Amino acid sequence: MLESLFRFFFEYRPVVFRQGEFRLSPGPGAYVALGLAAFAVVLAVLSHRRALRNTRPAPATGFSRAVPLGLLSIRIALIAVLAFCLFRPVLIVKAAVPQQNFLAVLIDDSRSMQIADSDEGQTRGEYAKQQFGDRTTAMLKRLSDKFVVRTFRFSSSAARLGSPNELTFGGVETKLGAALEGARQELAGLPLAGMVLVSDGADTTDAALSEAVLSLKAAALPVFTVGVGQDRLTRDIQIDRVSTPRQALKGTSLLIDAVIKQTGYAGETVTLDVEDAGRIVGTQQLKLPADGEPASVRVRVMAADAGPRVLKFRISPQRDEVIAQNNARESLVDVLDRPERILYFEGQPRFEMKFIRQAIKEDKNLQLVTLLRTAESKYLRLGVDDAEHLAGGFPKTREELFAYRGLVLGSIEASAFTGDQLRMIAEFVEKRGGGLLLLGGSGSFSEGGYAGTPVADVLPVVLERVVRAANGPSVSIPLVIRPTRAGEGHAVTQIAANEAASSARWPELPAVTTVNPIRAVKPGATVLLSGVNGQRRDHVVLASQRYGRGKA
Repeated sequence: MLESLFRFFFEYRPVVFRQGEFRLSPGPGAYVALGLAAFAVVLAVLSHRRALRNTRPAPATGFSRAVPLGLLSIRIALIAVLAFCLFRPVLIVKAAVPQQNFLAVLIDDSRSMQIADSDEGQTRGEYAKQQFGDRTTAMLKRLSDKFVVRTFRFSSSAARLGSPNELTFGGVETKLGAALEGARQELAGLPLAGMVLVSDGADTTDAALSEAVLSLKAAALPVFTVGVGQDRLTRDIQIDRVSTPRQALKGTSLLIDAVIKQTGYAGETVTLDVEDAGRIVGTQQLKLPADGEPASVRVRVMAADAGPRVLKFRISPQRDEVIAQNNARESLVDVLDRPERILYFEGQPRFEMKFIRQAIKEDKNLQLVTLLRTAESKYLRLGVDDAEHLAGGFPKTREELFAYRGLVLGSIEASAFTGDQLRMIAEFVEKRGGGLLLLGGSGSFSEGGYAGTPVADVLPVVLERVVRAANGPSVSIPLVIRPTRAGEGHAVTQIAANEAASSARWPELPAVTTVNPIRAVKPGATVLLSGVNGQRRDHVVLASQRYGRGKA
């Protein structure tokens, strides 16, 4: 009723006044008329005061005083309305000129649009296609009356949509910001009136959508959203992501982390299966946490067959689950069936050298090349390709060093290398993407003079300069070793068939001794093993970090 009354007085609906711009467009004589109106107001006031003086005195009452004052107010109001009308008030409403402006319509083409969560059993994609996919639909017909419509489909990026049959709803990602920006660039240089985004809103990017559309805000380009599907799922389980290596050696046991999200199944136990070409190669049970809390599960998978392997992670659909499509996720792992070369450089005969060679003796995928310094410029070489291989000692060129996948440095002091060789080792990790392992010993870490060298920059631990008397004895510190919280599930600390058996075995191992007391690690490094001495002081035993393209 209020809206009808408003239209009776002002002709248009209130929404028109909210969207429009109110202006005055006075003519040449408007200001003269304004002066006359002011003069008329002054005359009305003076006339009112004179009438009061000439009126015969009578008993003063509230009513008798209010009537003349009310008449004066009405006169002034009428004069003000007339003056206002003389200034010609106008309401400016912007409207698109038919067929002179473009409108972009973006339709979500990702897998989540396959979800059938409507009361009629219709999928989100079918609804979007029915309303916006074809130019013959009622919605697009109405839009086409005013705009030149350009239709796009998008998942990770936007692409022009030629026909509804191009909508497959198979995209594995949904990047709303990238899609909007891509469509805007596609229509750059054209009079773009706005964009219509048809999606279920399931954006898979980590960046905030507001950051992605800053360019749209700067261009004052309106975006109209059309949401499809339910905004909240009552019962659903989703494999959010899996972390698999890009490459693995044949016969390797992989530890793969998966993140599970769920709603409505808190406290229930589900089974995560891993399939390779239809064959189950790994399985792990998981008790689901409270609703909305992500759960992490680790599953062990054997890389038995060589070649590119598509691993499918799957949780069987649960009762009353709304969406079954997000219970599975695939990941590609390239299983290599070739030997990877590792160079082990040791400065003195030690048991480590013997046991490392024994540990990988039966592994056909690893070729361990051992270089042992026996005297000044004299070396014992094991596992070399020919008589000339490493005849001059440690590689002197990057081409020679970069032929290896991994590098192990034993108790060999930094002075055994030239400055360029130390830089080569750092570049081996940073640029080549190799792995570097430093073993403890009297000629290693700070005791070996590595502090301040390029190798120290690569390491995950902080090295302090050590000043020791010439030929002074090394101090051995006994340590009881335990995996840290981060190291309990790490592949390198698994010394039994499964994680539970491995955790039970660590306390049974005897103490070890070290001559390299290390207590600090760099930001970003992960401590996997720590040791406690007799004074209950913690020491870093095994730490890891990524450096450039490689790891140390």
